[in-house]
Amino acid sequence: MSTRAFLRGGAALVASSALLTSGLSGPASGLSSTASGAGGAASTLRDRTPEPSPTATGSGGAVSSVDAEASRVGLQVLRHGGNAADAAVAMASALGVTEPYSAGIGGGGFFVYHDAKTREVSTIDGRETAPAGIEQDAFIDPATGEPYPFTPDLVSSGVAVGVPGTPATWEAALRDHGTWSLRKALAPSILLAAKGFRVDETFRSQTLDNAERFAAFPDTADLFLPGGDAPAVGSRFRNPDLAKTLSRLALLGPKGFYRGPVARDVARTVQRPPVAPDADLPAPAGSMTNKDLAGYRVERQAPTHSEYRGMDVYGMAPSSSGGIAVGEALNVLEGFELGSGAGLARSLHLYLEASAIAFADRAAYVGDVPDVPVETLLSQDFADSRACTIDPEQASERPVQAGALDGPGGGAGPGAAKGAACETMQHEEKPDTENVSTTHLSVVDRWGNAASYTLTIEQTGGSGITVPGRGFLLNNELTDFTAEYDPQDPNRIEPGKRPRSSMAPTIVLEDGEVRFVVGSPGGATIITTVLQVLLNRLDLGMSLPEAVAAPRASQRNTATTPAEPGFIEAYGTLLEPFGQELEPSGDAFTSQAEIGAAAAIERDAKGRLTAVAEPERRGGGTAYVVKPRKR
Repeated sequence: MSTRAFLRGGAALVASSALLTSGLSGPASGLSSTASGAGGAASTLRDRTPEPSPTATGSGGAVSSVDAEASRVGLQVLRHGGNAADAAVAMASALGVTEPYSAGIGGGGFFVYHDAKTREVSTIDGRETAPAGIEQDAFIDPATGEPYPFTPDLVSSGVAVGVPGTPATWEAALRDHGTWSLRKALAPSILLAAKGFRVDETFRSQTLDNAERFAAFPDTADLFLPGGDAPAVGSRFRNPDLAKTLSRLALLGPKGFYRGPVARDVARTVQRPPVAPDADLPAPAGSMTNKDLAGYRVERQAPTHSEYRGMDVYGMAPSSSGGIAVGEALNVLEGFELGSGAGLARSLHLYLEASAIAFADRAAYVGDVPDVPVETLLSQDFADSRACTIDPEQASERPVQAGALDGPGGGAGPGAAKGAACETMQHEEKPDTENVSTTHLSVVDRWGNAASYTLTIEQTGGSGITVPGRGFLLNNELTDFTAEYDPQDPNRIEPGKRPRSSMAPTIVLEDGEVRFVVGSPGGATIITTVLQVLLNRLDLGMSLPEAVAAPRASQRNTATTPAEPGFIEAYGTLLEPFGQELEPSGDAFTSQAEIGAAAAIERDAKGRLTAVAEPERRGGGTAYVVKPRKR
């Protein structure tokens, strides 16, 4: 396609995008309200989108995300005949516009899907990969012989950038499950990037938190720090370069990203990070090439599966550790009687202990390596043998040892008394750096199909490097590898490998039909957030809105447990007799003490839907249903 023809096609696509965005004329967008039906013909339908709310109940389909614009896009896709896959891709693309520090085409993610017709759950692994030229000592500073300081040196670098998987994930999701073309699904976000969105306090504060490193990269500074300051709250943020890049992807498909000028720009930027002359950042160069980009492929694999309280819990297999860790922790808790009231403190104690066990085994056995013992780690026998290490009245000494995969420590069965010592093996927990720069969306459509999709660019703002002229930030996902090479570490650096993730998009079925769709951002706290939301809902008597809003704690096999201030205030005294030590949670890039930002949907036996987003975390999310329940 010639440059002139492409520009004509791109301009036409941006213009026609308005015809696919019925209902985007809500308070926050200021966009056209003309729309197209499912067949694409223009119409003058006027859809009224409700005011943003963290909870919505009704029928006909539901969406939930951290962002009002993205949820509005998803709602309109469902209203105009799209299914859960169509809505998920459209929402994810919109999140890359309005949440550019959390997601976008410069990153990757994991997609879990339930097909209501076949009653099957499948997954797409769109995780970023290490380039073919990466070395085992890539994260070691040759000047000192020591690992680069994590922040800002390693985070803000080319060597930390993995080959993005998000564009390929969108194409795969639509090809496998969707009814819309990629061109149609991306139309709303193209218009959103071109016309802009209203800046809120969260966007401004995240920009200011990263202002110093953003300023080190001229293209990033020009886009996100115009005039040297973050965009003002209430102003309109436009990204015409991103609109053009998305238009190219929509017109040409994945080859518009993984081959040609965009791929060349990505590879050039990774190999020679464009650092300002006066910047005090080493920005180590990466080795990514055009060939690495052209060779990227998503992976389709069986989901993880466990059973809990008579329900089937599905999640992501490696390269994510989320499905295994959530499933193992639930299996450990299966044998305990949990509840609120007088048993609440003991239930929370057991939740923390089960989490520590799951993280110990995750560190020892899970990574993008051959023969991860998924079946053993998710077996009830193994969980029962791990549960025997828990003292129901006293916190364990941490770090907890990983369980042996054979013998008394693995698959010993439920016969051991609680509190007895099981045979274990020692394995040190490696740092997990995946941070709050991640987002999640949940969708259920009118037919009962469901999508649970977590996507990321790693840290808040990813690497901080914007691809010149393309309008998107590159990830720093390779920092999820262990910095120093250890041949026994399943998360060791290797060419073509995917770093271990904590993302845990989850779908729970009951009698073959969707009961819950849930996921969250938050690095390693993703696992405990998903686990705690399910525990709150299924065992502690909370409604789904209460389960999402409740204060959180995240035990990741450490001596003390990071917890939100509300959790410490509510439960700190209750947990003291169990020896559980809580400490205020925090984030390396912000002063926020929040843990996670869940987006969840519940479908009851009669098909009624409750969609829930965070009421306060990350500025509050938005949930919609197609047909709201009349009050």
